[in-house]
Amino acid sequence: MSWLDRLRGRPSPRETAKQRLQVILVHDRSDLSPGLLEVIKDEIIAVLSRHVPIIAEEVRVTVTQDARECRLVADIPLGNRRGPS
Repeated sequence: MSWLDRLRGRPSPRETAKQRLQVILVHDRSDLSPGLLEVIKDEIIAVLSRHVPIIAEEVRVTVTQDARECRLVADIPLGNRRGPS
């Protein structure tokens, strides 16, 4: 991982692998297939992009689970509304 990636706040390959493993484990427990999660992500992107500018390639949709509940979490970075100055 380069210093520039760390400066920009990009996750390290180790962190990315850990997140992917957690997603796989949660999928197994929640009965949501990775394919279904991708469909959900694509639909969220399509709907939101009609109303607000978003950075589609950075959208992350995950399923988290604790002892009591399971949650679908969408991290959606908003784009620049004003455009370049």
